[in-house]
Amino acid sequence: MDLDAFVAGMPKTELHVHLEGTLERDLLLRLAARNGVDVPIPEGGFTDLTSFLAQYYPAMRALVTEDDFFELAWAYLEKAASQHVVHAELFFDPQAHTGRGVPFPTVLGGYRRAILRAERELGVHADLILCFLRDLTAEHAMSTLMEALPFKAWIVGVGLDSDERGNPPAKFADVFARARAEGFQLTMHCDIDQPGSIEHIRSALLDIGVDRIDHGTNVVEDPALVAVLRERGVGLTCCPISNGFVTDDMKAQEIAALLRSGVKVTVASDDPAYFGGYVTENLLALAAAADLTRDELVQLQRNALEIAWLAPFRRDALLAGLEAHALA
Repeated sequence: MDLDAFVAGMPKTELHVHLEGTLERDLLLRLAARNGVDVPIPEGGFTDLTSFLAQYYPAMRALVTEDDFFELAWAYLEKAASQHVVHAELFFDPQAHTGRGVPFPTVLGGYRRAILRAERELGVHADLILCFLRDLTAEHAMSTLMEALPFKAWIVGVGLDSDERGNPPAKFADVFARARAEGFQLTMHCDIDQPGSIEHIRSALLDIGVDRIDHGTNVVEDPALVAVLRERGVGLTCCPISNGFVTDDMKAQEIAALLRSGVKVTVASDDPAYFGGYVTENLLALAAAADLTRDELVQLQRNALEIAWLAPFRRDALLAGLEAHALA
């Protein structure tokens, strides 16, 4: 089996994908027309995180009804199934919707319907991670957390995304402490090559005590923090293709170095409708750029399962399927 076929058929776990970032152009146009909403069509040409977000948020205005959110999540889950994704943990940004008048239960209800259907019909298991928008206030984040509490059974964890500049993890320390007390798992974006990246990683890891870090490959600049990641088994969810759009390269060498040093790094697709690659394409792009072996590609997926927020029985079953593919 050649490498492309091996990766295509490998059972995959995806831990870093934004549902709103899977809004493909055809679906965007259809939802906008159905809802009578005028939205700008994303044109690409991103040069950094800010230029990406300037196109990302306006497109979300096409999402209005529960059926819209269902269709968005279902489209991603069908694509995931076609790429042999067996488990996904899906970011969503409720504040981007509630802030324009869409009720929280409308967003969550649509996503939940798609997840339940995907498990029944596609064999894809998925969970939701509620992300707070870091360029809004901590008070707004806390009120969003309170709004989510009646739906705790539907949300596995909380995260932090959007524009990192001037919005360090410490700004949300109290919100994440309350989320931890409520039983949520914790993750945070520590985006690539941002001002203060190392301090943000240190704060997320040592002060707030996150369970995972999203992106975070700047950690290679501080060997002591790399050692903490390794000792604590804290994983990084890295997105090579999107890195290449918002920074000067994919950070392939950094991801490979972390993998080879024993850090539980894994690979995912981030916002694939905008960056042109789902999880299979990200794995293949990284393999080509960093000369990864089959065993290393399997280890990336083994890491994903080991840091996923899964019940042990499900993790064991999925690991067994991965190991069987590795021996094929």
